[in-house]
Amino acid sequence: MVEWIIEPLSYAFIMRGLAAAILTGIACAVLSAFVVWRGMSFVGDAMAHAILPGIVLAYITGTSLFFGALGMAVIVAAGIGWLSRRGEIKEDTAIGVIFTGFFALGILMLSRVTSYQDLTHILFGDILGVSTGDLTIMLVIMVIVLAVIFVFYKELLVTSFDPSHSIAIGLSPELVRYGLLMLIALTVVSAIQVVGVVLVLALLITPAAAASQLARRLPAIIGLSVLFAVISAIVGFYASYYANVASGSAVVLTLTVIFGISFGVNTLKNRIK
Repeated sequence: MVEWIIEPLSYAFIMRGLAAAILTGIACAVLSAFVVWRGMSFVGDAMAHAILPGIVLAYITGTSLFFGALGMAVIVAAGIGWLSRRGEIKEDTAIGVIFTGFFALGILMLSRVTSYQDLTHILFGDILGVSTGDLTIMLVIMVIVLAVIFVFYKELLVTSFDPSHSIAIGLSPELVRYGLLMLIALTVVSAIQVVGVVLVLALLITPAAAASQLARRLPAIIGLSVLFAVISAIVGFYASYYANVASGSAVVLTLTVIFGISFGVNTLKNRIK
C-alpha cells in the first residue's frame, strides 16, 4: 500500500502535477462558496470559454499562453461587470453575450491556425505538463485569492447577502463584484492547466455545492469545499496515473461522486428529522 502511494511521487513532473492540482483546487474551492451563494455559476464557464481568443493570439505570436489567457480573462470580467453594472442588462444576459461572442472569435482565430494540436491541453487539461514556472504562478494566484478573501471577507459576506445594507454602511456592491470577477478570472486561468476549458466550471461549482449539503454557515462551507477539492485532486491524480485516464476528468468525476454522497447524506438526514 505504501509503495502504491509513493511510486508516482518518485517523478518530479508528477510531483509538480499533484501540487498544481491541490493549489488550483484550494483557490477554486474558496471562491466556489461565493460563486454558488451569489448565483454566479455561469461566470466561470463563460470566462473559461471566452478567453480562447487570448490563448490563440498568444500561440500565434509565440508569447506566453498564460498571460494571453489572463489578459483576455481580465477583459471579459470587466466587460461582464460593465454591461450589467446598472441592472439594465441582467448579468446572465451579459455573460451569454460575451461568452458566445468571444468564444466564436476564438474559434474563428483557431481556424486560421495551420496546426493547433499544441492547444488541446487548454481544452482538456494536462496536469502532468505543469512546469516549475506554472507551479509558481499557481502558488501566487492561490495566495492572492486567500489573502483577498481573508482581508475582504466581511465586505464579501455583506454584499452577498444584503446589498441594500452594504450600501447603507458605505460599501460598494459593484466594486466588490468587480473584485470577485477579477479573482475568478485569475483562478480560471490557473485551473485551465489542470482540468481544461471544458471542465473548469466544475471546480468553481461542485465543491461548494457538495459542502452546502452538509453545512449552512459560510466558513464551514468554505472549509468543506477546500477539503473536498483537495481530496478530489489527490484521488483524480492517482486515477490518472494508475488507470491512464484524463486527469481533469478524474478530478471532476471524484468531485461529482463527493457531491452525490453529500446529497445522499443530507437527504437521509432530512428524512430522519
